[in-house]
Amino acid sequence: MSPPFQPTNPERFQAALRRFDEENARDPNTEIVDGVPQPRELVYARWLSEWVLRLCPDASEALRLAARCQHICRWQIPRSAYPMTRAGYLQWREALKKFHAQKAGEILREVGYDEATIRRVQELNLKKGLPHDAETRVLEDALCLVFLEHQLADLAAKTPEEKVINALRKSWEKMSPAGRAEALKLPLGATEKALLQRALKQPL
Repeated sequence: MSPPFQPTNPERFQAALRRFDEENARDPNTEIVDGVPQPRELVYARWLSEWVLRLCPDASEALRLAARCQHICRWQIPRSAYPMTRAGYLQWREALKKFHAQKAGEILREVGYDEATIRRVQELNLKKGLPHDAETRVLEDALCLVFLEHQLADLAAKTPEEKVINALRKSWEKMSPAGRAEALKLPLGATEKALLQRALKQPL
């Protein structure tokens, strides 16, 4: 059994998580959790952190930090800021990754992290090293699992079926065997399970 996680400086680590959460708590968009509306990106960061630790209980300090700030202040760059085309979507996603990495770096410097750690967190934010970097794979799996567990049902309710199936196929392609194994354990609703089955073209 591995020893419990110990950050290099516990106060600094907690300060970084607190600052990330403070920023995400400003999200004007909400997510209903247990009947209570909460800031969407604050909830998302916690979901992502939980999945990272489920997939990798021995996650490094940098990976834990990256999970908590992966979508930090995402609402500040809305999809509508870019053309509603495939190219516009890709430009938006790229701009978001750079924005998240920059924002994360500012906060990590503010609380006293060294440049090597900041650079590593930003590499994870930017998903550098996929598919060969093990920590980036964990983060990508966690992102896909949050989508399947918490966002798929809402997407399926308001999106043409073929688009949902296409999104599921793309998510599946991104996931490692370990991530896929976890995905198949999720208690999906009947509609979502059927969509995933169609996307994979095999019974679940």
